[in-house]
Amino acid sequence: MTRSGYLLSLWVAVMLLTGCAGYQLGTGTAPKFSTLFIAPVASEALIPQAQALATTQLRDAFSRDGRVTLVNSADAADAVLQITLTGYNREETVSLQNDTGLARRFDVTLKAHATLTDNRTKQDLFARRPLVAKRGVFTDSGLVPAEYQSLPLLAELLAKEATHAVLDTW
Repeated sequence: MTRSGYLLSLWVAVMLLTGCAGYQLGTGTAPKFSTLFIAPVASEALIPQAQALATTQLRDAFSRDGRVTLVNSADAADAVLQITLTGYNREETVSLQNDTGLARRFDVTLKAHATLTDNRTKQDLFARRPLVAKRGVFTDSGLVPAEYQSLPLLAELLAKEATHAVLDTW
């Protein structure tokens, strides 16, 4: 190998290694608070038993993430998260070509808005941020049972959206 080839390969190796030196796994951002209180979910939509289910899914999602510690009161928290369910609707997506009254699949959408307040300064970090969870529901066993079974899945999707909104860079 010639001297210039050796210097070129050394330069390339140094450039590659210095580019990877600062890499780190994860989101790379730390939240501006270390403790969080999740207020019980409120609802403006007529969805039976959805508040308790959504609150449970939210707490589970933040516990699994582990970047903040959940506390049991707003007074003990650095930040407070309030979520209000604002709407629930279904849209027909698949039906028989010769009988459009018989739908086989609906897309159900659960809408909410979230407010995150810094408890130390009493300033909103964000207010009424929209959250949307959408899922397809097949009506093979009937529409009511299918929707009932999809509600925990919608609440889980909504909790993931909320975790992303609160903890990731915004």
